[in-house]
Amino acid sequence: GIDLVAGGRNKKTKRTAPKSDDVYLKLLVKLYRFLVRRTKSDFNAVILKRLFMSKTNRPPLSLRRLVKFMEGKENQIAVIVGTVTDDKRVCEEVPAMKVAALRFTETARARIINAGGECLTFDQLALRAPLGQNTVISTVLLRGPKNAREAVKHFGPAPGVPHSHTKPYVRSKGRKFEKARGRRNSRGFKV
Repeated sequence: GIDLVAGGRNKKTKRTAPKSDDVYLKLLVKLYRFLVRRTKSDFNAVILKRLFMSKTNRPPLSLRRLVKFMEGKENQIAVIVGTVTDDKRVCEEVPAMKVAALRFTETARARIINAGGECLTFDQLALRAPLGQNTVISTVLLRGPKNAREAVKHFGPAPGVPHSHTKPYVRSKGRKFEKARGRRNSRGFKV
C-alpha cells in the first residue's frame, strides 16, 4: 500500500469538526466552512479552525485585556473565538467598541452595551465582514491567556525539586499538610 519507509507515517492529527454536540456551534461551522471555501480568506480559515478547538484552547478574554488591546482601534471589530468576561478591575468607563465573540457573560455584555458598544455574534460578523476586513488588523483575532488556568500552575518540574515553582497538589492548606515533618522542630526535624 503506502510507502512508509520513504515518506514516513504522518502522525499529525487535527480536528476537522468540533467535538461538541452544540447545534448552534455546528451551524456556525457550516457557515464558516462555506465562507472559507468561497472567499479564500485566511481570517475565516483561522476562525473555522478555532471553532473546532477544545474549551481549554478557547480561553476567556477579560474586559480589561480587551480594552488594552483595542486602544487606538475604536473603529474596528474585535474578534474572540471564546468568551468575553467582565473584569472588576476596569473601574473607569469602558470605551465604546464593537466585539464579536462566541459568548459574553451577562455583566460584560451589559458594560459593553452601556458604553455605547456592540456585542456581535459570529453570524452577524459574517454579514458585516465576510472577508475579515475592518476587524482588528494588527492581530485580526484576539485570544485569552491559555496558561492562566489554575491547572497549569501544577505543571512543570516536581514541587520539591530545586528552583521548581510548581504548585503541589495538597489536600488542604493547614499546618499539618506539607508543613509538619522537616518543616518545624516539634515534628521530627526542621530544615
